[in-house]
Amino acid sequence: MNSITGSASTIRSCSLKPSGAETADFSARSAKRQSKEEKSVSHTVIVVLIIFILTVVMIMSGRGGGNFYVIALVLSGVPIHTASTTSQFILLASALSGALIFGKAKTMSWPLVFFFGGLNSFMAFIGGFEAHLFSGMALKMVLSVVLGIAGVAMLLPEKEAPKVANLRLGYWNIVEGENRYVVNLWLAAPLTLTTGFFSGMVGISGGAFLVPLMVVGCGVPMRTAVGTATAMLAATAFTGFLGNALHGGFNPVLAVPCGIVAIAGGLIGGKIALKTKPKKLKTISGIITIVAAIFMMANALSG
Repeated sequence: MNSITGSASTIRSCSLKPSGAETADFSARSAKRQSKEEKSVSHTVIVVLIIFILTVVMIMSGRGGGNFYVIALVLSGVPIHTASTTSQFILLASALSGALIFGKAKTMSWPLVFFFGGLNSFMAFIGGFEAHLFSGMALKMVLSVVLGIAGVAMLLPEKEAPKVANLRLGYWNIVEGENRYVVNLWLAAPLTLTTGFFSGMVGISGGAFLVPLMVVGCGVPMRTAVGTATAMLAATAFTGFLGNALHGGFNPVLAVPCGIVAIAGGLIGGKIALKTKPKKLKTISGIITIVAAIFMMANALSG
C-alpha cells in the first residue's frame, strides 16, 4: 500500500514539474517581454528628448508647436487622437512656464490675451470635443495651406500698421504705454474663432496664426506678440486638452514625462526670445511656420 502511495506521489510530482521544453519556452517569453519593455522605455526617452528641443524653439518664436508635437508623436507610432491629447498637454505645460518669463519681462498685452485667448480657447474646446467625428487628413491639409500663407506673411517686409485712433464701428483702439494697437474686429474675430476650432480639433495651439495676425494685422511689436501668444496658448491648450481628454486618448505614461520637459523648455525658450532681436525673431517665426506647413502636408498625404 505504501509503495502504491509513493508511486502515485512520484507521478504527481513528475507531472507538476515543468519539462525542459516548457522551461525554455517560459524563459524565451520572459526575455521577449523584457526586450519589449526596454524598447518601450528607450522609445519614450527619445520622444521626450525631441519634445524638449521642439518646446525650446517653439516658445522662443511665440507658438506652442502643436503641429510639430502631433507629427513627432504620430511618426513615432502614437495613435492620432492620443497624439492630439498629448500635444495639448505639452502645450499647456510649456505655455504656462513661458508665460511666467514673458510676464516678468512685461512683454505681453493683457487686453489682447483676453480677447484672442478667450475666443481661441472657446473654439478650441468645441474643436477638441468634436475631433472624434472627423478624419484628420482633410483638416491637416487645410491647416497646412493656411500655415504656409501665415509663414510667408511673416517673411514679407513689415508694413507700418495705422497708429492713429480709428473710431469706426468694429475697430478696437488699445493704448499701452507708448504703443497703440488698432484691432480690426471684423477681421480678427472670425479668423480667431476659425483658428481656435481647427487648432483644438487637430491638437495644435494656433500660435502660428495668431502671431502673424497680431504683428501684420494689428501692428503689435514682435516681442509683445510672442509674449501675448504664449499666454494665450495656455488657455487654448487647456480647453483643447479637456475637450480631447473627455473622449479618452490620454496616456499619462507618455504625457507626464513630456509635460515635465516642456516646462523646462518653455522657461529656456522664453529667456532666449527676450534676448533675440525682434526682426530676427520674426524671420525665425516665419521659417518655422512654413516648415510646419510642409511637415503637416506631408503627414496628411502619407495617410
